[in-house]
Amino acid sequence: MPCQPLTAEITPDIYQRARLSRDARFDGRFFVAVTSTGIFCRNICPAPAPKEQNVQYYPSAVSALAAGFRPCLRCRPDSAPGSPAWRGTDATVKRALSLIEQGALQQAGLPQLAARLGVSERYLRQLFSAELGIAPKRYALLQQLLLAKQLLQSSALPISSVALASGFQSIRSFNAQCKTVLKLTPGEIRKRQQAPSSAIELYLCYRPPYAWQPLRDFLRQRQIPELEWSGEDYYGRTFRYQQAVGTFTLYHQPQQYRFRLELQLDKLAMLQPVLQNIRRIFDLDVDITQVEQDLAPQLAQLSSTVTGLRLPGLWDPFEAGVRAILGQQVTVRAAHQLVQQLVQQLGDQVAGQRLFPTPQAIADSELTFLKMPQARRDTLRGFSRHMQHSKALEDISAWQALKGIGPWTCQYARMRGLSDPDIWLAGDAGVKNALKHGAISFSAEAGRPWRSYLTLQLWQLLAATAKPTAPQTSAAQSNLLENH
Repeated sequence: MPCQPLTAEITPDIYQRARLSRDARFDGRFFVAVTSTGIFCRNICPAPAPKEQNVQYYPSAVSALAAGFRPCLRCRPDSAPGSPAWRGTDATVKRALSLIEQGALQQAGLPQLAARLGVSERYLRQLFSAELGIAPKRYALLQQLLLAKQLLQSSALPISSVALASGFQSIRSFNAQCKTVLKLTPGEIRKRQQAPSSAIELYLCYRPPYAWQPLRDFLRQRQIPELEWSGEDYYGRTFRYQQAVGTFTLYHQPQQYRFRLELQLDKLAMLQPVLQNIRRIFDLDVDITQVEQDLAPQLAQLSSTVTGLRLPGLWDPFEAGVRAILGQQVTVRAAHQLVQQLVQQLGDQVAGQRLFPTPQAIADSELTFLKMPQARRDTLRGFSRHMQHSKALEDISAWQALKGIGPWTCQYARMRGLSDPDIWLAGDAGVKNALKHGAISFSAEAGRPWRSYLTLQLWQLLAATAKPTAPQTSAAQSNLLENH
């Protein structure tokens, strides 16, 4: 089972070589537990390398923690990038893990989670046992502790606030679990004295290579004043998550293969799902080397590619859907102006900035300030009314039943609002132009399950070959037309 150490039969020598070389491309793909010290580390840990006979390999920080090892205070395995391998092979387990990381077991119990997944509580426990070797509640607890350790070491939050942000209901329970599982008290983990602060500063790591400039440029070209801000090495925005609101700014630190996150959040109990969403938006957990290896036959046909290209996400599918609707059959500049007007007119203010409008705010407005056909205003209002129901976020395919919304809008929302890695925008104008311009002919089906990355490479290819005098025709800036 995955919670057991990886054995020599199923672990290639590459893990040993990656550990000894401290290869950052393997960061988060496995963890090194040292039996002589009872500590587990990332493979990039700067501490002297232990002898191989004292080493056990685990596929995740949770599995090493569950086996009784405590996380290293130096390399901080709690901050390592996630690994898709830990999510098992069952689709229900993958969705359950995602919901747990969004706080599902903190907001409700296991029976409610099972009902949401459409399975029985008993069957869900059996799936977790078979796929991960650990119970759902145990997994949630260990994730909470890993987040707590990261906050204690990286932020100046008071310990009571760390407990709340990590999902614990009491300081006593938090202290007890830290001593039992992490084998250290919160004070021992923190060590250094800091002046208490409500600001949250964390480090979000990734596996290289990471093409920051193309991602930054993509977001900057679509940046909405008062909602987003960016510079050479940073990007930030306001956000709303359920009843919580906040702002974040990410600063790229390429030498350390990480981002420094500065976060303001009015409801600390929502921290874990907010962090997961930020990681998704910047595609921090993908093994991009594996993606590019799998897409090698398709990428070889392109005249140029970008190594380490990541999917640029949006905060949620609703925002992605609104932006797509406003971009139907107009230039990207016109679409940008429409989104900007929408935010200025209907977005609530927070910290001197504005939030993206809520579904209710758009549904209740006549939208007369938007200079576009009435039919498109009706589509936007109808879409917003539909999105006032929480289940609408989980069933994007149902959007096509709404007047004025076709397959492209749904696919675009899945690609950018959910960061689905396997979206092939066959009807997209940018994709068509890139294929035509480069005389490229390949089977997109062969690109599964990474077709979103192939779509993005084509956009980048067309952007690189577009004439400077006609920037509106570039793929990165193109008017992505809706196919009804």
